[in-house]
Amino acid sequence: MSATYTVVNPATEQAVTDVAMASLAEADAAIERAAEAYPAWRDTAPGERARLLRRFAAVVDEHIPELAELEVRNSGHTWGNATWEAGNVRDVLNYYSAAPERLTGHQIPVAGGINVTFHEPLGVVGIIVPWNFPMPIAGWGFGPALAAGNTVVLKPAELTPLTAIRLAELALEAGIPEGVFTVVPGKGSVVGERFVTHPLVRKVCFTGSTDVGKKIMAGCADQVKRVTLELGGKSANIVFADADLAKAAAAAPSAVFDNAGQDCCARSRILVQRSAYDEFVSLLQPAVAGVKVIDPSDRSSEMGPLISAAQKAAVQGFVDEVEVAFAGVAPQGPGYWFAPTVVLADDPQQRIWREEVFGPVVAVMPFDDEAHAVELANDTEFGLSGSIYTRDVGRALRVSRGVEAGNLSVNSHSSVRYWTPFGGFKQSGLGRELGPDAPHSFTEVKNVFISND
Repeated sequence: MSATYTVVNPATEQAVTDVAMASLAEADAAIERAAEAYPAWRDTAPGERARLLRRFAAVVDEHIPELAELEVRNSGHTWGNATWEAGNVRDVLNYYSAAPERLTGHQIPVAGGINVTFHEPLGVVGIIVPWNFPMPIAGWGFGPALAAGNTVVLKPAELTPLTAIRLAELALEAGIPEGVFTVVPGKGSVVGERFVTHPLVRKVCFTGSTDVGKKIMAGCADQVKRVTLELGGKSANIVFADADLAKAAAAAPSAVFDNAGQDCCARSRILVQRSAYDEFVSLLQPAVAGVKVIDPSDRSSEMGPLISAAQKAAVQGFVDEVEVAFAGVAPQGPGYWFAPTVVLADDPQQRIWREEVFGPVVAVMPFDDEAHAVELANDTEFGLSGSIYTRDVGRALRVSRGVEAGNLSVNSHSSVRYWTPFGGFKQSGLGRELGPDAPHSFTEVKNVFISND
């Protein structure tokens, strides 16, 4: 008899359903089924594989309201966010459905014959998905992996398995063959660890904490197993005095409080040029107060609850160490609610400035000049994303090149588009997801020389 996990609605603390957690033997069986399905999927004609992925996208599109409603109940995401997230899975599948017919190699000039390269799929890919964005991050892994000819076993987070389970059902409905895309709910210490140690799994994609990512990377080294890691962040939102301060202040809350701050790209450090600091902070306060933190199923909700009691306690621990400058409002009573919170930081060594809070808390600090802004932004082990607000194009270019982060936005907070690469510098990760080259990261390059003798 499998153990079960009770999924809880974080907005109400009420049980949603029980989900069976896979045992080690069940994880092994799923991996073996994926390995058995691999040769036929690898050898499926590119046009047919493309057609099946387009059909999968169409079926997801037909079920967007259902998937969104599941995510609202399971994850506490706002209706607007959850609808976008389901649509993102559809869009990623459509985008990578073009890849099978375009996964071209090279013909390289040589003497005495011809030399060609092929992108060969790896085999079984294990994808470990976090609880903060269950649908998109799953799709960012399985979309390009399937397109490149691999089979996929996917472990959703224990807290948020419901949409992944439904996506696997929709894949079968769309005609994706049995064993090609399998969702295996279970504990990280059982299923996730088995992805790392099982010799039939040839690549692991992990999104989550840096500490766990390091352990996965170390484990994969034993079999020289490929790995993509998307890990923590402590991103900077740099606001220069020449920026449109009203626009920058109005946009700042969504950059850090989206998904209740449970976002590795959250701009949780705001750096403001000293001459504009007081004005910016005065503009930020009403913007924070205006964030609508209400029942996430309400179509007008802008921020929902934290995912769990444990996460709420962790965020509160950060806030208890500092003086709060001002905060928004959040519902009282049941649910893991936490009001949007602003702290005025004055020491780069403060824990709230250095560590990933993963909650709706932002620290604001002044800087003196361009060099000081870059120095403060880079004074972190992380390097995932960031924003730069300035009207000076030269400065925007200089600071964009100077900040050590994988995804930067000028005069906006956009980090992720499925058709552009996404990933981090330093301890924010290894490899890149999304963009036109993502399928290549699920292949090996094979070089073939054919003699003309």
